[in-house]
Amino acid sequence: MGLQRTATGDYRLHGDLSFATVPELYRVASGQWAEQMPAVLDLADVGRSDSAGLALLVEWLGQARSSRTELHFTHVPDQLAQLIRISGLSETFGLHD
Repeated sequence: MGLQRTATGDYRLHGDLSFATVPELYRVASGQWAEQMPAVLDLADVGRSDSAGLALLVEWLGQARSSRTELHFTHVPDQLAQLIRISGLSETFGLHD
């Protein structure tokens, strides 16, 4: 799992978003986003996702709101989108069927 800043200043996640990767990803993101949360997080390169990964995304949404930033997720993979829907978080993530 990695976090990469794009040329536009947004960020892209790549790899699995799971129980095994969340602690390190949280640590890395906290360092990179200490001053400002990104506006867009591209999830196109995310592989397998689980509830820990979803919990991390929810945490980041909360942090963004606390800092008065709107965080948008783009290219949400199907598996993660299904997990979001099953969890009743479609509206929170701006997912529309």
